[in-house]
Amino acid sequence: MTHASPTSPPLPLIVSAGEALCDLMTAGGNRWEAHPGGAAWNVARAVSALGTSSAFAGAVGQDNFGDDLWAASQAAGLDPRFMQRVPQPTLMAVVYSAAPPAYRFLGENSADLHFDVLALPQGWTAHARWLHLGGVSLARQPLADRLLALMDTAQAAGVKISFDPNARIVHRDAAYRPIFERVMRRADLIKLSDEDLRFFFPGQGEDSAMRTLRGLNPQAPIVITRGGDGASLYHAAGRADLPAPKVQVADTVGAGDALCAGLLVSATQAPEAIWPAHLAFALRVASAACSRAGAFAPSRADVAALFPGE
Repeated sequence: MTHASPTSPPLPLIVSAGEALCDLMTAGGNRWEAHPGGAAWNVARAVSALGTSSAFAGAVGQDNFGDDLWAASQAAGLDPRFMQRVPQPTLMAVVYSAAPPAYRFLGENSADLHFDVLALPQGWTAHARWLHLGGVSLARQPLADRLLALMDTAQAAGVKISFDPNARIVHRDAAYRPIFERVMRRADLIKLSDEDLRFFFPGQGEDSAMRTLRGLNPQAPIVITRGGDGASLYHAAGRADLPAPKVQVADTVGAGDALCAGLLVSATQAPEAIWPAHLAFALRVASAACSRAGAFAPSRADVAALFPGE
C-alpha cells in the first residue's frame, strides 16, 4: 500500500477506476494509429482538465503502450500514485473499421486484470468525493470483483459512486448483468446514453427501461444523453430535458466521458447547486469536447471561450 508523506500532494477529489487501454485504430490499408484511451482513463483525464484533482485507478503494462499511457497521464496531471505498472501487456482495443465502427478487445491476462486495490494510497477515501466506475472493466474478471470490493470500501467511507456502463460488446456476457444491477443499486449518479438503453433493455421503450432502473435505484439522478439532441435528467424533482449547446462538431469521440467529467466536477465544486445546473455545465463540456478531433479534454477556459456568459 502506498503511504502519503506529510509533503506529498493532497489526494484527489475524484477517482475513476477501471481500464486504461491502447486504442489501435485503422488508418486505412495496412496503416494503424495507436492512441491512449479507455473509458475510466478518459473520465479521469477530463476531470483533471477541468481543474479538479483526479486520478485513474488501474493497471497498465510495462510496454510501449503502457509508457504512452503513463506519459499522457503525467501530462494530464493525474495523480501517479493510483496508476500501477505490471509486467503483463496493456489492454488493447483494435478498431478495425471506422465506419461503421467495429472493434475487438485483446486482453487475455492483460495488465488491467492485475490491478491491486490494496496498493492504493492509504487514506484516499477520506479525501475523495466521488468514485467513478463503468466501461469494459466491470465485464472483465477478476478485475470486476476487485472493483466491486473497491466500491464497497469507498461507499462505506462516505465516497459517492458514479456509474456509466458505456455499453460494449463484452457486456452481452450473461455474467455481466448481475454486476450491472449491483452497481446500479449502489450508485449515487447514473449516466447512460440512449444507445445504452437500447442495448441493455432491448425491445423496451425508454419509459419501460426507466421503470426497471427506478426499481433498482429509486433515488439517484439518472442522466440519459441523446447526442446532438442534448440530455434528459430524471431526478427527485421530476424530468428535465436540456439541449446540447451548438458547436461546429469535429467528431464525437470521448463526448460521453467528458460529460461524465463535467457532472462530477460540477457536483464536487458546487455541491449546493441543483442537478439541472450540473447537467447544463456537463453538456457545455461535452460540446466543447466535440469541437476538436479526437478524445479532446477541454479546460474550463476552453468551455468558457465557446460559451461566454453561461
